[in-house]
Amino acid sequence: MQLDPYFYDLTTSLSPTMSNEAISDKSQILNHRQICQKIRRMAFQLYEQNFDHTSIILAGVNGMGERLAQLLEEELKLFSPLKIQKLTIAIDKQAPSQDQVQLQHTGVDLNEQVVVIVDDVLHTGRTIAYSMKPFLNTRIEKLQLAVLVDRNHRSFPVSPDVAGYELSTTINQHVEVTIDQPENFGVFLF
Repeated sequence: MQLDPYFYDLTTSLSPTMSNEAISDKSQILNHRQICQKIRRMAFQLYEQNFDHTSIILAGVNGMGERLAQLLEEELKLFSPLKIQKLTIAIDKQAPSQDQVQLQHTGVDLNEQVVVIVDDVLHTGRTIAYSMKPFLNTRIEKLQLAVLVDRNHRSFPVSPDVAGYELSTTINQHVEVTIDQPENFGVFLF
């Protein structure tokens, strides 16, 4: 398959090598190539929704959300003129209401900016709802949500503006996203 050189193919520089033992009790939903395609599509969607702005802020939820924000930034820089800034949303995902949510950034001005909260999986919406708290005290222009996997089990009125993959699961199933190391990219259901 010949790719247009205008587009960057994440799969050319990264090769998946996950052992069968590591995934024996899990069902792989997305492989390395598919994740790279989803991230590319998400980046294009973010640009399409914000092409009339000069910059955006990618606010990754600590953990895989932060890594996904980094991958989206890399992809956006390949084709978009947007100035991209990143920050991290520090939150305890197990008890988001009990911890103070903090923004970890260096010199990022949020005023009149487009902010995109980025996380790996949207399940009930609890983590995302609490992640919005620091942005409610600032006069931002627009707040969006980008997730790699949307599980559709909402307990909170949260909906992604950009989702890489929608997956209907039972409430007892778990979704694991591994995008921290290029050689282990995968989305698993167990």
